[in-house]
Amino acid sequence: MLLVGGCVIQAPPREVIQPAPVAEEVAPPPAVVSVYEEPPLSEPAPIAVGWAPPPMLVEAPPPPPFPYAVWVGGYWVWQGNWVWAHGHWMEPPRPQYVWVHPYYEHRGGAVIFISGYWSAPGVGFVQPSSELVLAVEPPAVGVIPGPRPIGPEGCFVPAPPGSRRGIIVPAPVGTAPAVVTSAPPVVAVGMRVTTNVSNVHNTNIHNTNITNVTNVTNVTNVTIVAPPTATANGRAFSSSVPAAPHLAAGRPALVQARAPQPVSTRAVMPYVSAHAHPVAPPSQPHGAVADVHLQPVVAREPRPVHAGSAGSAQTEHTAHREERASPPARSVQSAPAKAAAAGTPMARTPDAKAATARAPAAATARAPAAATAASKTAAAKTAPAHPDNGKAHKPDAKKDAQQAHP
Repeated sequence: MLLVGGCVIQAPPREVIQPAPVAEEVAPPPAVVSVYEEPPLSEPAPIAVGWAPPPMLVEAPPPPPFPYAVWVGGYWVWQGNWVWAHGHWMEPPRPQYVWVHPYYEHRGGAVIFISGYWSAPGVGFVQPSSELVLAVEPPAVGVIPGPRPIGPEGCFVPAPPGSRRGIIVPAPVGTAPAVVTSAPPVVAVGMRVTTNVSNVHNTNIHNTNITNVTNVTNVTNVTIVAPPTATANGRAFSSSVPAAPHLAAGRPALVQARAPQPVSTRAVMPYVSAHAHPVAPPSQPHGAVADVHLQPVVAREPRPVHAGSAGSAQTEHTAHREERASPPARSVQSAPAKAAAAGTPMARTPDAKAATARAPAAATARAPAAATAASKTAAAKTAPAHPDNGKAHKPDAKKDAQQAHP
């Protein structure tokens, strides 16, 4: 029996062509607009913005020009879009006024924002009530909304420079946004800011056995912590940072995302909301943000009306119309009373005579009944006060007879 031998030819393996990986295109961040914003002299009304502010920018303050200068700016403000308020040194507008940092709060998927301002001495910051419902501000024309805030609800500061857009960093109320300038960028939620409070106790013991204890609370620095899952480099972070904004902004930053210079040195006014004071609808939960458009409410001081202006002419016309619509019966005042009411002296001046001569005759014709009554009263006053009404006096006969016959 013959064995048939043969060889087995194997086909070469089929080459599988894998498509080249396509890098995900990330939309470039919009161009930063930098402005000088004029801080108000009292706490402005809170507004609601539909998306989170961008990460912080790097802006190293120059040396202070004088000892009492205050570093103002270097944070994100709302002007129809998040724009950068350029930092600069300022003199307090009035004695003992203090600077209050901007306020950011994540509430109901939106950002409650209060811009930085100057506060009068003894006046504290008022945090927006949890029952307040605000209408979301419309963006300016051509502005593309950014991502909503990513993180827990409550007070926060923007993320460090170079972080993922939308990330927020929880922080206590009154924290300067510049404290995160030197922190590493974050790509996930997890970084937070805590306040280090140092209490100074001053005890004074007098001879009368009275002890005065003064507690002074100083916030000199804050602590920034982040787990390795939150940072871009995958390392845990913990650092103590000065609480003063100019000292925090002056620390070296890991990402040099520098703030641009403003195009114009002219200061812009803070954003004024187009909505009135909102009222929470019954169906809305407390603290929700509703897209309700209300009429604007602008508080203005009354302006004085100058002679010859349109306002004075309208006022004079209204007064003349009310005078014509008044009833004809008028109270009669004596000359001293008229002078006291008008604020003029008793002596009649040529202007007063001319004004009397120019009085319309229709004013006399408006009250014929009153004139008739006045004439009758005058006639009654001039009539003789005699029981016989002016008749001839008759002699008394009895009296005459007594005189004839004594």
